[in-house]
Amino acid sequence: MKSPITGKAMKLIQERRSMDFRKETFEIVFHYYKCEDSGEQFTTTSFDEVNMNQVYNQYRDKFNIPFPDEIIRIREKYGLSAAKMSEILGFGVNSYRQYEAGEMPSVANAKLIQMVDEPEIFIEMVELSANLDNKAKNKYIQKAQLLAEEKKRNIFNLNFKEYLLGNHLADVYSGYRNPNFEKFTEMVVYFSGKLSPFKTKMNKLLFYSDFLMFKQSCFSISGVRYNAINMGPVPNNFQSIFEYLANKGEIDIYTTEFPSGYTGEQFKARKDRKFNAELFTESELETLERVATVFKETSTIDIIELSHLEEAWKKNAKGKSAISYEYAFELNQI
Repeated sequence: MKSPITGKAMKLIQERRSMDFRKETFEIVFHYYKCEDSGEQFTTTSFDEVNMNQVYNQYRDKFNIPFPDEIIRIREKYGLSAAKMSEILGFGVNSYRQYEAGEMPSVANAKLIQMVDEPEIFIEMVELSANLDNKAKNKYIQKAQLLAEEKKRNIFNLNFKEYLLGNHLADVYSGYRNPNFEKFTEMVVYFSGKLSPFKTKMNKLLFYSDFLMFKQSCFSISGVRYNAINMGPVPNNFQSIFEYLANKGEIDIYTTEFPSGYTGEQFKARKDRKFNAELFTESELETLERVATVFKETSTIDIIELSHLEEAWKKNAKGKSAISYEYAFELNQI
């Protein structure tokens, strides 16, 4: 970006700053451009969004406030419009729509939204609603009862997916997303179809996709946590996840023996399993495509070396804890 004062290119600065929101103070990685000649600082619309999203994310994390995608998910599973959900919750329809669009709900309203994620609580709220007639109430109650029964039937599968990805709430170690097994699966399917990578390279492709998306928006794609091992960043519990996906027929994994004595597991797409792009936003799809393009010709050994140049790996290689997504702001190999 060029300085509006001198016309010269300005330097991108990322520095720690404190920002206040609702009487709370949060430390963020503040992004801005600096005019070297005048000392003036400038931001862009995208930088303003990244800066404020960091504040909002930390506030939501501290007070356990659901993110917009979670609010939308809860409503959609009951087949409700925003207007009907607002009636059941007792909110103004405009207020509720703003919550789905990113407006921060109060702690009390956030708690109520989270509570109706449980079908039993939702049924109680429907029964108490004075804005619905009996026909509508019966319709919504039946839907919730079906969801409750389905949850009981699928409890093992749900619990196993939670075991694989974790059932943690969204925080800085998940890229402020709740873990989404379906989206993570599609990411693996996507790269299997595009690049047929070996397992180690697949792990790096997933890492760069999630962290690059966070760098641009302050949100990951999958909500997966990553750890730093000798061969670079990897999704937590990756071996079990990949075996599960292969057993479910989502991908094919072929074992190859090399002259050196090592074996490699190569991921390939199945002809009968198409990538589901509808689960992703346009910017998420662009991020996946960019990662695939940048690393298309990169060998497994080379992508390991590149990942070792990232602060996300260097600062966490000796620890066992998850990598903070804040390191996404320091990505330098993509």
